[in-house]
Amino acid sequence: MTDRGEGVGVAVHDLTGSGVTPTAEREDRERVRRIAAEADLAFRRMAAVRRGVSIFGSAQEGPALRWGTLAREVSGALADAGFAVITGGGPGLMAAANEGAQRASGISVGLTIQLAAQEEPNRFLTLEVPFHYFFLRKLAFVRYACAFVLLPGGYGTLDELFEALNLRRTHRLDPFPVILMGSEYWGGLLEWLETAAVDGGTLSKEDVSALEVTDDPAEVVRQVVECHATLCRKLGIAP
Repeated sequence: MTDRGEGVGVAVHDLTGSGVTPTAEREDRERVRRIAAEADLAFRRMAAVRRGVSIFGSAQEGPALRWGTLAREVSGALADAGFAVITGGGPGLMAAANEGAQRASGISVGLTIQLAAQEEPNRFLTLEVPFHYFFLRKLAFVRYACAFVLLPGGYGTLDELFEALNLRRTHRLDPFPVILMGSEYWGGLLEWLETAAVDGGTLSKEDVSALEVTDDPAEVVRQVVECHATLCRKLGIAP
């Protein structure tokens, strides 16, 4: 009979790789190839997008009815200022943002994702980039944008919000604007961050101040233009 200590030792040893079957190794190699192929396709399709703003928001009909005008206005204003609008390419507020960019004759990008409950790409895209892997899609949202604009949304929008803030906080991302629109929707979250999180010592006031809140599309454009020019000067290129 194996004692408890010996059993744990065998289990840990197995987890380090000695028990990996040829089938598992082959599946891992195939997965790596699929990931590399998807990343390569995304990078090639997005190669011409150099002045992008990623706009996030709910895919649901209700929020689109409530904040759709705001989404169209800010995306149209960004397109007029020469920026490409990048969304998840789905319905709801994503479609509204793509519509605003398309109406302004701008570049309207959709980074679509394969889901069990399949969402059809919205009809306002000038460029669609399909993804299977969420983490590669998130990479594209960051790599090709110089600002994030977040309209009201659920888990996906919150995921992108906190990922952007964490990347800024850890200096893995240039400090570009992270802007919340739909101020009444975000009020409760901001209050929690400023009280529970800051007072609890898990965030600093500086962390929370990284968030901008406005419902004025012109103010969004002003911040994006200013930040883009700053980043260009830092890189030694023309804005």
